[in-house]
Amino acid sequence: METTHALWLLAVPVAALAVAALARRTRIAAPLALVIGGLLLSYVPGVPDFQLDPEFVLFVFMPPLLFSAAWQSSYVNLRDNIRPIALLSVGLVLFTTLAVGWVMHMTVPGLPLPVALVLGAIVAPPDAVAAVSVAQRLGLPRRTVTILVGESLFNDATALTAFRVAVAAATGAGFTWLDGTGRFAYAAVAGTLVGLVLGPPLHWLRTRLRDPLVENAAAVLAPYGAYLIAEAVHASGVIAVVVSGLYLGHRFTDSPAITRLIGHSFWKVVVFLLESVVFLLIGLQLPPVLDAVAKRSWTSLTWWALVTFAVTVVARFAWLFAVSYVPSKLNPTRSVDDPHSPGWRGHVVVGWAGMRGVVSLAAAFAIPFTTRSGAPFPDRDLVLFLTFTTVLATLLVQGLTFPALIRMLRIRGGREEYTDTVAEAGAQHAAASAALNRLDELAAEEDLDEDVVARLRQLAEHRQLRAWERLGGGTGPDGGEVPSVTYRRLRREMLTAERATFVRMRDDRRIDDAVLARVLHELDLEEASLQRD
Repeated sequence: METTHALWLLAVPVAALAVAALARRTRIAAPLALVIGGLLLSYVPGVPDFQLDPEFVLFVFMPPLLFSAAWQSSYVNLRDNIRPIALLSVGLVLFTTLAVGWVMHMTVPGLPLPVALVLGAIVAPPDAVAAVSVAQRLGLPRRTVTILVGESLFNDATALTAFRVAVAAATGAGFTWLDGTGRFAYAAVAGTLVGLVLGPPLHWLRTRLRDPLVENAAAVLAPYGAYLIAEAVHASGVIAVVVSGLYLGHRFTDSPAITRLIGHSFWKVVVFLLESVVFLLIGLQLPPVLDAVAKRSWTSLTWWALVTFAVTVVARFAWLFAVSYVPSKLNPTRSVDDPHSPGWRGHVVVGWAGMRGVVSLAAAFAIPFTTRSGAPFPDRDLVLFLTFTTVLATLLVQGLTFPALIRMLRIRGGREEYTDTVAEAGAQHAAASAALNRLDELAAEEDLDEDVVARLRQLAEHRQLRAWERLGGGTGPDGGEVPSVTYRRLRREMLTAERATFVRMRDDRRIDDAVLARVLHELDLEEASLQRD
């Protein structure tokens, strides 16, 4: 029995990886494909019911996913867009909580307002994983992507705090809205302080370990440490993880090159695996949720599910356009011709990017079974059902149509790619000039081999020209390859020949596997330096 249970536990990540791999090959948003795959898998005979433990999800899955997202985010870009991010991650979450709560309280007969607000807090935070992956693939403007990423980093903390306040009110714990406001402020401020306090010592430790494996292992423990310490002092573990991740990510340049190479690959694998498993688990939750509401009218359940989904979507659009256009109407002196404004098309894209995900389901399953008096929690089964249908509807309806919407609105960030290339070319020129000056200084101070100096000078000059050549898209005026493209193509062919020679010598027992691993690592590093995203 234990072996069978272990096999099913192994089957979940295996199935998740298979579906995710298929999604990558077919260019379908992986979260959407995984949820659908989980739904189909849940109806396969013999598949057991997988219960989503909220504490397991919030502690095991969320810290590394949030930490990795924060690590790879631009602190500078997030800071420059702090106003729209705050309006979405705090203002929109609270507005959605109130809107969904009030409408469902009026729509569902007998649904207490505190319980309706619990539902509102659960479905309030979007999960931008699917939206950001599509936005980056289709080349949306960087500011739009930054806002979506920033929202996804911080909105979970707002939603979970609002959820706890609403649950306390629903269970009769004696919380008032003033208590809730104070609790929210404390959780946010204390969580930020925990992240800021942990960031510098963690960075100091990582830069002095001098061991790439140990440094990256310390980075794995960092999000769990930040989350646990913050939760221990009743602060927001989510904010603590995000703030510490932003700090360490901003200072990643202080780490050795090999540490960055290993860390970049490691976090890509970890995030891919965790996201695949957690979205498949969402799909596997359907049977127990349906069993819980089996005694209710399916007509009523369908209507309530449609209303919850509609209010969730409409609230996002209403908030976006209100905070964007109402201030300019109230204050005519305020300029509305902001060159950085995404415009109404950008607002439509951001509004339609509100897919819900794992945080909503984890919060729903965290609802207590009883109140403080010992009575069953009112309509717990209904809240679970409406949460699941909202998550599923947003992933299916918005997830499937999101790429088509972007193409229809013709929103592109193509100019940013050109600007980035120009900026990179200027930076490469300045860096190469500094390298050449330093080489001249060393050549004057030491008796260096002229061939070595010439090779180093040629390499620096090649890098100096490479970015400028890319402005032509990799082709010259005559349509042929520019030298940088030719260089990378030929060098990759040479590396392939070298690699084949080393493998053949290993097979002929002329070198050991340890020698092969060492020389292949050197070739792999050089080949990685030739790759262009």
